[in-house]
This record gives sequence, structure tokens and C-alpha cells, in this order.
Amino acid sequence: MARIIDLAAHPAVYATRLFAEVGHDVIRVESAAGDQVRRLGPYLGDREDLNHGVFHQYLNAGKKSLALNVQSSVGKQILVELCRTADALVVMAPPPVGEQDLAAANPRLVVTIVEDEEPEICAYARSGLLSITGHPGQRPVLMGGHVAYAATGALVAVATATALLAAEQNGQGDTVHVSLAECLQSLFEQAMVTYASTGRSTERRGYRGAVTAVSGAFPTQDGYSMFSIPSHPEGWRGFMSWVQDSVLLEDESLVEETERQEKKDFILDRLESWSRGFLKEDIVSEAQRRHIPASPVATPLDLARDPQLIHRGFLREVDHAGLGKMLFPIGALATVRGTPTGFAPRLGQHTTEILSELGYSTEERQALIESRVLWA
Repeated sequence: MARIIDLAAHPAVYATRLFAEVGHDVIRVESAAGDQVRRLGPYLGDREDLNHGVFHQYLNAGKKSLALNVQSSVGKQILVELCRTADALVVMAPPPVGEQDLAAANPRLVVTIVEDEEPEICAYARSGLLSITGHPGQRPVLMGGHVAYAATGALVAVATATALLAAEQNGQGDTVHVSLAECLQSLFEQAMVTYASTGRSTERRGYRGAVTAVSGAFPTQDGYSMFSIPSHPEGWRGFMSWVQDSVLLEDESLVEETERQEKKDFILDRLESWSRGFLKEDIVSEAQRRHIPASPVATPLDLARDPQLIHRGFLREVDHAGLGKMLFPIGALATVRGTPTGFAPRLGQHTTEILSELGYSTEERQALIESRVLWA
């Protein structure tokens, strides 16, 4: 398995989590203050510290932690020594050590440099995505849960894995530059293609009519359910045979998608009254029985105890030393590979182990700690 050195910030840290999932040796290099991911709440067990943030527990699961001052000259030297033992380095721009120095230390090293980092809301706005998320006539809305960074992290992982494959084949490392701005802009591709092919701009529709004319999240007794009624006439007729709305049935023009697009707000208003008579699981089950694409709008609590995720092994019961037994998302890749995923490390938990591997004696490690190059 490969060794990955992780100096990624939040926009790219999911990349190294994916490598940890499949069993690679991932070493997260952090300062004495800990990385920004450790400070993201909420916190497990209401313990607001560097070790119990939920984002840290998930994104850094299965990694080792080396607390090292990479801004110091000695810290840079140690980082270079560590990179000699590694297969890849994932780092934010600018890296603390020059590309030439890294290549000289390890010609087979893959270096992924993540560029264009800026505050999440600014990056999301600049990509164009902010213009299409939210409700019509209201301010645009940033997607929650830092989900944009899951997307950028996945693309950083793809870039790094591709470069590792190339290095394995030709015996030579490489430097890969990944633009966070371009990663996010790639997610805006459908809106750009729609405009180029039809001249129609993609508008914010919130939870109403963003895919086909009759699609979106419909209110139910206990939340929301998502439908997307097929655009062809048979899809509309089949849906109306279930809904039995007399007003909509009388308008025969609605069999055409173009007419439904023109009148979709009127249609959706009527359908919202109808959908409120159901529980979200019940209405989805009936929709699926009728071959209508549908899904309940899951809340975080729904997902935390979702029987499908538990059955497939994505959620597994673990026994955390500080938190006891709980269901933990081991990740899709770990589920497929069957690899165990360890817990997120304490800050500097593996500093002694890693420095010992590099040949540093107890006395040398202690001197580095006293000079504030290391923390253990």
C-alpha cells in the first residue's frame, strides 16, 4: 500500500480520507494548534476540543497525526525526510518545501498541489453554483454541511490516484496542480450546457421544478418527499391516475411537458395540497410502485439510523475509547474493500512513532520538542 503525506486543508482533506479508507498509510501533518478541521463543530459528546469535532472524526479517520512545525528550517528538513519514505504528498499552495527539493529527495514522489483556496462562500459564488441554489426571488443559498468540499476532495483524490498510477507504470513521480475553482466550476457544467444549447439560463428553483416541470420536494405529514415526474405524456397520465386532481385532469394541454413548464407553479401548488395527506415513506413507496422516481428527503437523523446503510455495512457499530459504542460511517470505499477504518487520531498521537522510524533517538526527539519543532 502507498504512504500519503497529508498537508491538505478542509477543501481537499476528504481526498486523503478516501486513501485511508482503502488501507493506505496516511500521515496528517499538523501544527501544534491542530488543523482547521479539528475546530469544526458540532462536537461528539459535547466535548468542544481538538479531538471530538465530528468533521475531524470523519475526515481524519484512519490517519496518523504528526505534529510538526513545517515553517521552521528543521521542520522542513523533517518533512523532506518523511517524503523520502512516501509515495504522494497532498498539500495546499504554496507548499512549505519547493517542488525541486521534493523531487530531488524522492524522484518517484507524486506531489498534488491544491490551488485557488479562498473562503468557502467566495469559492462557491465564483464557481457560478451560488446563482442556482436557493429559492426563486430570494437570496442565493450556500449548500450546507460543507458538501462542496466533499466534491473538491473527491476530485483531488482522483487526480492524486491517477498520478500514482502513472508513477507506478513509468517509475517517475510528477507534480499535479488541482484548481479548487475549476473543480467547483465543473459542477456547474449542466447549467452552462443548457444555456449553450437552448439559450435558457438555469434559475434558482429551490425545491420546486428544477429537473422536469413537475419535480421537487413535496411537503408531507412528517417532512418532504422528492418526485420527478417523467417528461413524456405517459408519465403525466400515469401520475394523474394516482393523484385524481379534477382541475389538472380537465386541462388536457398538460399532457405536454412544454405546457407543464408554463404552468408548473400552478401545478405544484395543487400537488402540495395533495401530498400533505401522506407520510413521506408511504408516498414514496406508492410512487416507486408506479415507476415514478421518488425518494424521501432524509434528515441527518434519518441517515444516522438508515437500515439500508446499516445493512450494506456503510454504517457500522464501533466502540470508541472515549465515546463508547456508536454507528460510524466507515465510507463507501471501505465498504467495498472490506478494510477496517481506524478512529481519527489525537493531535500528535503518532509523532514519536514516525520520528523513531526516521531514525531520531529519544534525546533528539526531546530536543525537537523543547525547541517547539515537534509536539507529542
